[in-house]
Amino acid sequence: MIERQQNRAGLYFLLLGLVLSVGHPLSAQAVSMVNDPNGFQGLTWGATLTERQEVEVTRAGPHVNEFQLRSGAPSYAGIPVESVRLLAVDDQFARVIIRYQGDDRHKQILTYLERQFGSLDRIPGQMLRGLNQQYTWRGIDTEISLTYHANTERGFIFIDSRALAPRFNDRITDSAE
Repeated sequence: MIERQQNRAGLYFLLLGLVLSVGHPLSAQAVSMVNDPNGFQGLTWGATLTERQEVEVTRAGPHVNEFQLRSGAPSYAGIPVESVRLLAVDDQFARVIIRYQGDDRHKQILTYLERQFGSLDRIPGQMLRGLNQQYTWRGIDTEISLTYHANTERGFIFIDSRALAPRFNDRITDSAE
């Protein structure tokens, strides 16, 4: 009787692990970036954004400030997006966060990123379409990470300075600034 219960428990955990592994996205592998931009749209990493006319502060904090571009509706590579936010840590430009929605926009953005920064490695049998997709391009100065949630059709792009972005962890307080 006890042996039968142990077998059922083992089978239960095996099935649970299988179900969880199918629902979990494949771990993202970073692609070596070509054409490292060393910034975003002409703004180089480390620049002081408070002195720039083309941006305005959307949220100010003691160490981390958030900005947006003043001109027009937000877009990335000519593709309309929901928002483009520039972040500075200790008055140094270090990160861009882009939010978008829609499968068509996702395909356009992914095509642009591959064309501009390098093709994704297509491994035979790799799931190219899933509930959660994650892609990363890593250059000398810049890292670009794209995450897309197919069930809500929401996408997020993080464009980071590899040297400055780790400082966010040092500066964010327990109160989340």
